Amino acid sequence: MALKFLFLGTQITIGGAQRVLLTQAEWFHAQGYRVTVAFFYDKDHLRENWNTQYPFPVMDLRSSEPGSARGGVYGLLRGLLNLWRLLRREHFDIIETFTPDSNLLGLPLAFAARVPVRVGSHHGLIENISPVAERLHGMLINSRMTSALVAVSTRVQRLTLAVERTRPEKVILIPNGVQIPPHADFTPQSRAKLRDALELDSTAELVITVGRQTHQKGQTILLEAIPAVLESHPWAVFALVGDGPLHPALKKQAQELGIEKSVRFLGTRDDVYALLHAADIFVLPSLSEGLPMALLEAMGMGLPVIASALEGIASVVENGRHGLLPAPGEVQSLALALTRLLGDSALRASLAEEGRRLVLTHYTLERMCSAYEALFLQLYRDSRS
Repeated sequence: MALKFLFLGTQITIGGAQRVLLTQAEWFHAQGYRVTVAFFYDKDHLRENWNTQYPFPVMDLRSSEPGSARGGVYGLLRGLLNLWRLLRREHFDIIETFTPDSNLLGLPLAFAARVPVRVGSHHGLIENISPVAERLHGMLINSRMTSALVAVSTRVQRLTLAVERTRPEKVILIPNGVQIPPHADFTPQSRAKLRDALELDSTAELVITVGRQTHQKGQTILLEAIPAVLESHPWAVFALVGDGPLHPALKKQAQELGIEKSVRFLGTRDDVYALLHAADIFVLPSLSEGLPMALLEAMGMGLPVIASALEGIASVVENGRHGLLPAPGEVQSLALALTRLLGDSALRASLAEEGRRLVLTHYTLERMCSAYEALFLQLYRDSRS
């Protein structure tokens, strides 16, 4: 009988961790495994749509009260009780958790429910986590409750070893991978139609960034860099895809800088690949990252990219070959990179070609999921011996 998998996340929303979870779940389902997906709460009321869209059940553990992000102690206890019931009822063979919260909450319960294989994942710096919780996370990974922790980049691997003091033998490096749609799915007509919807004229060059609007993602740095870019490239338009707690402040910042006519706030979108196809340049001004899915997706779609020279990115993207890597947090450095790329079509073509080749060779969904499958099966065999 096929092994039973539970993929556990924190919140139902559109984001990088959710894309990793769902694409993995789809891949394992396609291999014939029995897959269930669960989240502690449905932040954006997407569960019904996802249950229609995906060929496996997507469950809401109802950890939050209506109108509340987390639901307090009562909501947390309800979510944990629902997870416990699910684990006891379904007798999963393998659980993978995808966020710090789901690691901390899901792995101990899975251990108590005697799930044979319990794998956490680590995607980068844990934002807004207390030192105590960070230390608890490391202690959890080192304990018998966790079979292994997957780090998505060498930077994340070093981070968890140094900061959380996890044992090296418990941390496995498996880089993120993406599934790029065929180019045939996109046409010049669909590109033109979407650019019209964004109110772009024929001379506009669209620079796009995708990410949750938080301090970590560095959108404030991007907005500060735009006035200098517009001095030499007034036809440039910047699109920010995503939402988050900084959204109102970012809109206010654009107004105060007098650049609101050159900036599009597109919110959360389910057509990110189409937006990437409609764009000319991708930029990721993050202050902290592991191996961001959005960057891999943009490169795979053949966009020239600019991304902060963070360790997790620089270990993959060679500056000047696969993309441009300005210093993180430095407005002038980012503005210079944007100005250079907007003014050099030959460089853009070269970066786009090399970046796409890199992703399609080394960072595919198939490569990533095959590595996870090998890890899961080895851990499962070990649990039975």
